[in-house]
Amino acid sequence: MTMKWYVCGLNFECTGCGNCCAGPDEGYIWISKTEIEFLAEHLGVSIDEVRQKYLKKYGRRSSIVEEPRTKDCIFLTAAKGGCRGCAVYSVRPNQCRTWPFWDGNLYDPDAWNYAAMRCPGINKGRFYSFEEIEQIRKQKSWWE
Repeated sequence: MTMKWYVCGLNFECTGCGNCCAGPDEGYIWISKTEIEFLAEHLGVSIDEVRQKYLKKYGRRSSIVEEPRTKDCIFLTAAKGGCRGCAVYSVRPNQCRTWPFWDGNLYDPDAWNYAAMRCPGINKGRFYSFEEIEQIRKQKSWWE
């Protein structure tokens, strides 16, 4: 196994900017069956209503719908004091919880620094050890 470039750890502190949840590019916000159940309970609606109003199917997978014009996640709330937020933060999908420690961002230092161009919290704030990064990166189900 080759040594990962971030073996000495990385810094990240969420600034609440909401850029990770926003366009301008279209993307996917993958959500699992269990997370859909949590979302339905949180919103006080049926699973079918969640699927109809908030999700789009891609093969066997589901993704949260984005605002058509901005490509922002539909659960991204308006700016308050310069910060944006998540309307479903307590039940946000695993994909959202593991930002910015995604494989694509961790591919090499250039990928990490490219992500930092949109995310002001990358390379600042809290230090994450290699072990912590790997645990977050490999996380599949936050509810267990």
